[in-house]
Amino acid sequence: MSLPFYQKSHQHYDLSYRNKDLRTTMSHYQQEKKRSAIYTHGSTAYSSRSSAAHRQESEAFSQASAVSSQQQAAQAYSLGASQFSRGTDVSRKTASAYDYGYSHGLTDSSLLLEDYSAKLSPQPKRAKRNLLPGEETENLPGNYMVPIYSGRQVHIGGIRDTEEERIKEAAAYIAQRTLLASEEELIASKKSTASKQSKISKQATSTLQREETFEKKSRSVAIREKAEELSLRKTLEDTQAYRGKLNEDHLLHAPEFIIKPRSHTVWEKENVKLHCSVAGWPEPRVTWYKNQVPINVHANPGKYIIESRYGMHTLEINKCDFEDTAQYRASAMNVQGEVSAYASVVVKRYKGELDETRLHAGASMPLSFAVTPYGYASKFDIHFDDKFDVSFGREGETMSLGCRVVITPEIKPFQPEVQWYRNGAPVSPSKWVNMNWSGDRATLTFSHLNKEDEGLYTIRVRMGEYYEQYSAYVFVRDADAEIEGAPAAPLDVVPLDANKDYIIISWKQPAVDGGSPILGYFIDKCEVGTDSWSQCNDTPVKFARFPVTGLIEGRSYIFRVRAVNKTGIGLPSRVSEPVAALDAAEKARLKSRPSAPWTGQIIVTEEEPTEGVIPGPPTDLSVTEATRSYVVLSWKPPGQRGHEGIMYFVEKCDVGTENWQRVNTELPVKSPRFALFDLVEGKSYRFRVRCSNSAGVGEPSEATEVTIVGDKLDIPKPPGKIIPSRNTDTSVVVSWEESKDAKELVGYYIESSVVGSGKWEPCNNNPVKGSRFTCHGLATGQSYIFRVRAVNAAGLSEYSQDSEAIEVKAAIAAPSPPYDITCLESFRDSMVLGWKQPDTTGGAEITGYYVNYREVIGGVPGKWREANIKAVSDAAYKIDNLKENTVYQFQVSAMNIAGLGAPSAVSECFRCEEWTIAVPGPPHSLKLSEVRKSSLVLQWEPPVYSGRTPVTGYFVDLKEASAKDDQWRGLNEAAIGNKYLRVQGLQEGVSYVFRVRAINQAGVGKPSDLAGPVVAETRPGTKEVVVNVDDDGVISLNFECDQMSPKSEFVWSKDYVPTDGSPRLEVESKGNKTKMTFKDLGTDDLGIYSCGVTDTDGIASSYLIDEEEIKRLLALSQEHKFPTVPTKSELAVEILEKGQVRFWMQAEKLSGNAKVNYIFNEKEIFEGPKYKMHIDRNTGIIEMFMEKLQDEDEGTYTFQIQDGKATGHSTLVLIGDVYKTLQKEAEFQRQEWIRKQGPHFAEYLSWEVTGECNVLLKCKVANIKKETHIVWYKDEREISVDEKHDFKDGICTLLITEFSKKDAGFYEVILKDDRGKDKSRLKLVDEAFQELMTEVCRKIALSATDLKIQSTAEGIRLYSFVTYYLDDLKVNWSHNGTGIKYTDRVKTGVTGEQIWLQINEPTPNDKGKYVMELFDGKTGHQKTVDLSGQAFDEAVAEFQRLKQAAIAEKNRARVLGGLPDVVTIQEGKALNLTCNVWGDPTPEVSWLKNEKPLASDDHCSLRFEAGKTAFFTITGVSTADSGKYGLVVKNKYGSETSDFTVSVFIPEEEARKGASEPQKGDQKSK
Repeated sequence: MSLPFYQKSHQHYDLSYRNKDLRTTMSHYQQEKKRSAIYTHGSTAYSSRSSAAHRQESEAFSQASAVSSQQQAAQAYSLGASQFSRGTDVSRKTASAYDYGYSHGLTDSSLLLEDYSAKLSPQPKRAKRNLLPGEETENLPGNYMVPIYSGRQVHIGGIRDTEEERIKEAAAYIAQRTLLASEEELIASKKSTASKQSKISKQATSTLQREETFEKKSRSVAIREKAEELSLRKTLEDTQAYRGKLNEDHLLHAPEFIIKPRSHTVWEKENVKLHCSVAGWPEPRVTWYKNQVPINVHANPGKYIIESRYGMHTLEINKCDFEDTAQYRASAMNVQGEVSAYASVVVKRYKGELDETRLHAGASMPLSFAVTPYGYASKFDIHFDDKFDVSFGREGETMSLGCRVVITPEIKPFQPEVQWYRNGAPVSPSKWVNMNWSGDRATLTFSHLNKEDEGLYTIRVRMGEYYEQYSAYVFVRDADAEIEGAPAAPLDVVPLDANKDYIIISWKQPAVDGGSPILGYFIDKCEVGTDSWSQCNDTPVKFARFPVTGLIEGRSYIFRVRAVNKTGIGLPSRVSEPVAALDAAEKARLKSRPSAPWTGQIIVTEEEPTEGVIPGPPTDLSVTEATRSYVVLSWKPPGQRGHEGIMYFVEKCDVGTENWQRVNTELPVKSPRFALFDLVEGKSYRFRVRCSNSAGVGEPSEATEVTIVGDKLDIPKPPGKIIPSRNTDTSVVVSWEESKDAKELVGYYIESSVVGSGKWEPCNNNPVKGSRFTCHGLATGQSYIFRVRAVNAAGLSEYSQDSEAIEVKAAIAAPSPPYDITCLESFRDSMVLGWKQPDTTGGAEITGYYVNYREVIGGVPGKWREANIKAVSDAAYKIDNLKENTVYQFQVSAMNIAGLGAPSAVSECFRCEEWTIAVPGPPHSLKLSEVRKSSLVLQWEPPVYSGRTPVTGYFVDLKEASAKDDQWRGLNEAAIGNKYLRVQGLQEGVSYVFRVRAINQAGVGKPSDLAGPVVAETRPGTKEVVVNVDDDGVISLNFECDQMSPKSEFVWSKDYVPTDGSPRLEVESKGNKTKMTFKDLGTDDLGIYSCGVTDTDGIASSYLIDEEEIKRLLALSQEHKFPTVPTKSELAVEILEKGQVRFWMQAEKLSGNAKVNYIFNEKEIFEGPKYKMHIDRNTGIIEMFMEKLQDEDEGTYTFQIQDGKATGHSTLVLIGDVYKTLQKEAEFQRQEWIRKQGPHFAEYLSWEVTGECNVLLKCKVANIKKETHIVWYKDEREISVDEKHDFKDGICTLLITEFSKKDAGFYEVILKDDRGKDKSRLKLVDEAFQELMTEVCRKIALSATDLKIQSTAEGIRLYSFVTYYLDDLKVNWSHNGTGIKYTDRVKTGVTGEQIWLQINEPTPNDKGKYVMELFDGKTGHQKTVDLSGQAFDEAVAEFQRLKQAAIAEKNRARVLGGLPDVVTIQEGKALNLTCNVWGDPTPEVSWLKNEKPLASDDHCSLRFEAGKTAFFTITGVSTADSGKYGLVVKNKYGSETSDFTVSVFIPEEEARKGASEPQKGDQKSK
């Protein structure tokens, strides 16, 4: 049957009709699918079909049968189940054939066909008569019938990855045909049975009848088998061709665990099973691991059982013991990738009394317990160290997130389950993302960042039932645009709807538009497997969805999107995942495996339709999507369509008219969806669809409602109420009200701007959902404003209103507790307390302290009481109204604007009593600053209690922090009066503590509380105070700090006393920089100036100003007040190309107000025809140009510079010989410029010796044209050049090969055309020629090859080859360091390019090292060879052999000449031949005739005379003498044969032959 026209063109078949016929044919075989071994290798989809699907197939079968046979078919189907088992023997044989072919890897399906051809069905392929012949119908029993169907077979194989799958197809096909054959054999056996017999007799009769049937139908069976074999081969070829056209990339997908293995806790000696189910295409291979080691079932027989059935994979562990406690992994892998799932098995070892009933009942410990090496742990503690922070990357870069995971208790056999998430969704490995777990560190690596990778990343580590997680945000900035101002790349390109006719692509708009609005987007497509990208749309589309048409059915494509604005086109997005141009039903069929055991598909019809059925109209036509660029229609296929596939024609008409126009005029639509383009925006249309097949075009569908072309999806409204709030010192939390009535909202973009800058930067490049976002990467201390806009497929909304400005700094918290409370002084009813300030202030200044106290009586503390109602600002406080001789404890709390902090630790007990000691109390408020690797500064406050006399000084003590109390050492022998000390001589990296003691006339008092510990080190980023003198001579000290908190302030001190209000100083601070200026630096300002930073960890620096420093600074200030203009170069003169004269100088720096006066001979000159002046203030270059120098221009030139307050000048004297030389050079350059206006030489004639030792004369020309000629001369005679030079490379050459003395002379080359001429001469005589010859000889010497040893018949030859030889190249040979004296036995010479040394009749004295020296006139070049040892022996042996061979060749027997090749002679004539022979000794001579010896006789005389001449004579020749003769000469050195042929003819026969030849020619012409 011929196919309809559209099936031939498009290979398109109606899927639903084909599937219905397939189900009809296969329905009555499905009940046996579980009994036969064939189904073991079939598709799991076949075995899982439901009974409802089975009933549908039965109904389809009964509908497809003819009405006359419907009841019989139903009876046959209902009763066939009981009889069908009779064919199972044949089925089992067929299954064994299938298994044999599969297990042995048969790749040729014809082998299987040949082995089992006897079981194929004899039924014809297509029946043209009734279903059964009449005579056979009469003999059929009434209670059983097998329906026979006619039809055609169409084999569309599923996608296969290996040849093994194709073997399965062929084997399953044979199995199916064998099933049909077995059933027909059942029918034949029933016809031969006349009555009911026993089971044994029935089987015997059936067997005999089968044999008879096969014998009668042997010829038809053979034809049938051959036809089916050809059909199967054709089907397999069609399948392969179809597979070749169909791109498989979109059908492949990586493995995915549908059911993951579950962790188990079991007792010892129990069995445990781990189950998992995996999906993927191709079918994944599952491997089981124990603690990352593959499980080998053969290594421990019976321990492990691994099974895989119907997609379910199991690992069974028998009789578990404690060693089986481990982490088990199931790894699924195919060509698309690998995925793993983990499960832990904990085997419990019972300690103590064992409850056997619980053990056998399968009871186990609660899952919340985990096993440790020391027993049971109730909980796992999971901590993250070295965590990844908020990260920033750029498109195209690599990035790695990682952290160290610490799990306690640590159980080595167990490994945690580590999972990464992005925005709450699991992250899977791909070509962009790689995950790694090293045992204690988890990493997530991005090989190529894209904006799609931006988001909140979370690592979750699970151990049993416990897990911990940590999150941080990753920001991905746009890559640098190739065109400045072009928009950024779109993101998230996803194919939404794919079918045969188009694929809808969607994407997200970028946050950055490049500074101008985005005009639209271009969509590019690329067929998978190629690198060729093509643009899908001619004009940009604004809507973020677009249907791509013009695709090839079955091919896979990837897509990308580019944004465009008025500046240009931006970078492309990340490519989409591959997608195939196929309908969803076709994809599902191709992804699923074919139903077992049948791998082809059969379309069944009762009879071939004689004429087609015109399809009805489609239904449910609707507009599913409408934009200003396109409209998408969708409909349902018609119910009436016949047995053929259908296609569609879409029509449109303007509203208000009935003028319907066909849209797809060139190519019909194959899918029930279509995208229309080229519609007028704002215009109203109606649409309808018609169906067509080979019978014709059907009626149209109902028209759609009126559709107005335009975007149905509106751009969202801008968000509202943008509220920023403080978060950290580099981030701000922004919240907003979501856009109202927004449809299909994709998310929001947030932008930030530094207040006053006017420049907006994106905070996110991937739209975020929700109404809150944390903007990271902001500058601490800067004030920002924010704005937000919404985005959906229609576009981006307008910007929201700008938020209020907010300064970036950490959120304020309450301060930490003070510490080290001490008693500074005690009275009868009061006490003075001191304490150290909190380590952290909470981000705000401490506003005060609150002190609480309580009595301690008998060691029992009482209730806390408030000591002060109003906060105290100092770190010391006097508490009144205490009880004398009562013990008290104290607590202190700090407060800032955020609130009251936690109280300090309870102090030690202090007794309230009058201090009457004479020595002073302890100093307090010790402070460490300016910590460096070898020094620091210690400051303190004087004691509150000074004793009976005033304090006169202080002692400072030091010890290492880890040293004992008896290791304190004093830093000063005499008491110091200052309240500070710079401690020198510290060891880097050592931790120290300090204390201070006060002294008065009574003695040394109690030591202070300890200061420290502090490590002597210079921290990274430490900055020092820097002195500066500005341009006005103002002297200042400057300091910068990069570690300030929002509340930090700079504090300047002189000798560590604050300088606030000093009339001699002025302080200015801005941001993280501060400057202290001296108003009038003098001796009153001597001292140490320090700058400290509050609310930091002691950041400070100091600067010493002594008398020497004051002198230096005052001198520098004077220089800056009255500056000079520094110069890089003084005034100079140079000659330019045209002979112009340039005077120039360069200053170090010039401002925009700099002026220059030009002076010549003490008179100012100005710009005019003669002088041209120019100043480049950026480079500081000052220039003056003159066209030419004349005699009156001799004199003195001066440039005077005025730049603000700074002045400068430079002078150049041009008189006498200096001026005349300059004038001549200017004139020469002027003439050179005139010469170069025509053709000229850029490089004059020169020579070069090439690698081939030839001489190349060359010159470089410029300013030439087509008409320019070049002529070469030697000694004023023109040289004829073979080829005309084309001047393309600007180099003209003349090659002189084998250069020698005859080539000496004067060479000249002339360039000329209508603009002028130029010439260049080269002298190659005398010294110049000798120099060239030396170079030629050097090149020849360098070209010499290594010395070789060659044996000859005369002796040994040493030789070397050169490019060519010249007599100027001197050759000297030496033997063992001594020059060789040449004799008749030892000779040297040159043959062509070979330089040789011949040693005739070599002797042992000739052994040794030989050197050939080639002298080029300046340098000697040596080549050496060692003729000794084995080399000499081999050479001599070869010489002897060649010598003997030469002697043998010279003396061997040979025929010198005289014999012809052919002799033609008349019968009866005499034949006389003579030839000369030679040999030493005299050779023996013999004759041959026709390869046989010939003896001399009366008829044939053979003679050899004088040892030199041989005679051959035949007195009267006859025809018997014709033949091949040979003369053989031979002696001890060899032999030689000379052959000749004798041909005897008879004249009469020749005449007869001549007469007969014309007669034959006449007969042929007749």
